[in-house]
Amino acid sequence: MNEATLFLVHLDTDVARHPDPSPDLVELTPGLYLTESDRTRSQVYHALKRRFEPRRLLVAPLAGDPKFKGMQPGALAW
Repeated sequence: MNEATLFLVHLDTDVARHPDPSPDLVELTPGLYLTESDRTRSQVYHALKRRFEPRRLLVAPLAGDPKFKGMQPGALAW
């Protein structure tokens, strides 16, 4: 089994309003999410692409925990 990787995800879709919202995505601010997975970047990208059918999608692995401010309340507790 692979070690889990933290990914930064940008979707131009409102995940919360999707008929099948993803519990794996933690919203930082509208359209910007964190997710953790033991799948590859390509597997995460294609799974999100199939599920949400966005016009714009970015999936980027993070080398460590991100630093940020001004995000959704509770975002630091992810």
